[in-house]
Amino acid sequence: MTPPPRPRLDPAIFNLPIDKMRAGYYSDKYFVRAREILLKDDHSPNVTVQVFGKHEAFLGGIDEAIAILKLCSDDWSALTVRALHDGDAIAPWEVVLEIEGPYASFAHLETLYLGVLARRTRVGTNTRRVVEAAAPKDVMFFPARHDHWLVQTGDGYAAHIAGAIGVSTDAQASWWGSEGVGTVPHGLIAAYGGDTVLASQKFLEHVTDDVRLISLVDFDNDCVGTSLALAAALGDRLYGVRLDTSEMLVDRSVIPMMGYSKPTGVNPQLVANVRRALDDAGHPQVRIIVSGGFTVEKILEFERAGVPVDSYGVGSSLFQGRFDFTADIVRNNGQPCAKVGRAWRESGRLERVE
Repeated sequence: MTPPPRPRLDPAIFNLPIDKMRAGYYSDKYFVRAREILLKDDHSPNVTVQVFGKHEAFLGGIDEAIAILKLCSDDWSALTVRALHDGDAIAPWEVVLEIEGPYASFAHLETLYLGVLARRTRVGTNTRRVVEAAAPKDVMFFPARHDHWLVQTGDGYAAHIAGAIGVSTDAQASWWGSEGVGTVPHGLIAAYGGDTVLASQKFLEHVTDDVRLISLVDFDNDCVGTSLALAAALGDRLYGVRLDTSEMLVDRSVIPMMGYSKPTGVNPQLVANVRRALDDAGHPQVRIIVSGGFTVEKILEFERAGVPVDSYGVGSSLFQGRFDFTADIVRNNGQPCAKVGRAWRESGRLERVE
């Protein structure tokens, strides 16, 4: 029995600026001019375009790329599109998207779908790698402040399908009908005179009960003392504490053990100190979330050392690296026609897009 087709996101969810995309406003000019020439010359051969990346990756942005083709091509019904799915693991040079149809109908969209694939695949791949490094512990997606706000929706979805258990903004969570998660921030603590306990109490007073209380505890560079004060004041209402010590500082509890040199910031000894203090005070249920400069490599170091972390918050490192995609015409009216070094490649994993 043939399995049912895997679901794809509704093109409407992407809120595309359709008229501007159709007009070539966001496209490389040479694609726009190429299309104009084909239309003026009444020459639009039926071509096959194949899209591939050059690196092993975790595919993202494919449903968004399909939405661009559906809503912004001249005639979607004239196109035959086959594609992989968001979340698929892909090999170098593997075809992820194939488009067949009148070239002038979609020539102006190449910049757009390639850019979407590159961006979302970068975010999804980096997120999957930290998720795998942290497994079975949770990873929270916290890079919104490190890039333009317009990228949040698609980035959040890429992180979601890659396995992140929480995103920080409602926009990032919107495509699957959820909302952002977060902690008591330094700003709220400062607004209450630097009193972390008071800020957390006000959080509980004014935020709905279904929101878990996780408080940052490094405001005074005393993660142990602040965590104990919170646990004593809030008891079971305190879900977790978040360690986010600056990489320029050594926490107060670590100084007697290691001096004022490395390791600064959130380090294994600091986490162990907080965990031991909470357990000794009778608060083993309080979870420890760490953030600040976490990468795949740093997470792996923590996990190999058995550092008692419950969750990782990861930010700017999720935007690193390059995962570019290339599109080539490989057939013209059914006949091989590709630049030297490129040719049509079979991909049994592609699925027809309706």
